[in-house]
This record gives sequence, C-alpha cells and structure tokens, in this order.
Amino acid sequence: MTGLGTVAWPPAPIKTERLVLRESEARDRTAFIELHASPEVHTYLGGPRSRDELEREMPEVPEQWPGSFVVDLDGAMIGQILLRRATEHRRPAAAGKADLGYLFLPSAWGFGYAAEACAAALGWLAGALPGEPVVLTTQTANVSSMRLAAKLGFTEVERFEAWDAEQWLGMRSPVTPSG
Repeated sequence: MTGLGTVAWPPAPIKTERLVLRESEARDRTAFIELHASPEVHTYLGGPRSRDELEREMPEVPEQWPGSFVVDLDGAMIGQILLRRATEHRRPAAAGKADLGYLFLPSAWGFGYAAEACAAALGWLAGALPGEPVVLTTQTANVSSMRLAAKLGFTEVERFEAWDAEQWLGMRSPVTPSG
C-alpha cells in the first residue's frame, strides 16, 4: 500500500454478502473509464475527465497499485475503494493517516454497496494495520457521502474551504478490543 507500511499486496479477495473487493484486471478498463468520465460521479470531485483522454491514457490493467480495490458485483466492476496514506498537502490533521476514498458507478448508487464495500475495506485495514486511524474527506454538499461517513463511524475533525466548496474531514478512531 502506498506508504502504509509493510502490508502484503494484493490481499486475497475480500468477500462480503454481495460483493468482492479485489485487485483490478484488464476486464475492468471500460468500467474505470466510465467511472472517471462520469459527470455524476465527479459532481463533487472537480468534474469528470474527458473520455478520449482516458481512452488514451488508461493502462490495459488500470489502477493496479497497493490500496486500490475494485468493487465487484456478480463479476462486474461497480466501483473502486482507495486506501492510501494522506499527504501533508491535504490537511495537517489528516497527514500520515490512512485515507479512505470511494467511487461508484451511478447505476450502483442507492443499494448500500458503498457502505458494504467500505466497511469490508476498513475491516481488512484493521486486521492488516491494527490501531491505524482512518480519515475521509468529502464536500459537505455531498449529502450521500456525508451520510456514509457517519454510518461508517467517522466523526468531524474540521471543515475547510477547497476547490471553491466547503470540505469535511472526518476521522475514524481505531477499534480497540474491549477487555
């Protein structure tokens, strides 16, 4: 994982009730292009990239790097979970912590897949790096993302302005076994 220590990558696929989190494969390329070219997906992320540019630049096996999980439903990619080390150019409160990100195709919205996939990724991270705090940043205007952050146990650290919009930084403290 990018800067998250000596985590073995890729992990074995992570299975949930409905989904599989796995490493990307060549068959995911079209879905990655759709994900990054979607105006709906990028409403709160600075806008979509051009499909032509993505077609030219997207490698045969996209986003195959430590911390990037494909979210697979019935053998097809519906989204991506990202776990990476937050850098200082983000927010001082986030620097050095594990940073959770997620993108889902609009056709997969509203079914609880993001909550299920993020919870599974966070569970995997807790096993791989016990005691690791996790941060998440979203625009306050992104009501669905704010709701998901709360559902996953993130609590507000701060709000700040970036990209001409109010951003929300939340943190999820490590789960400690009760004795």
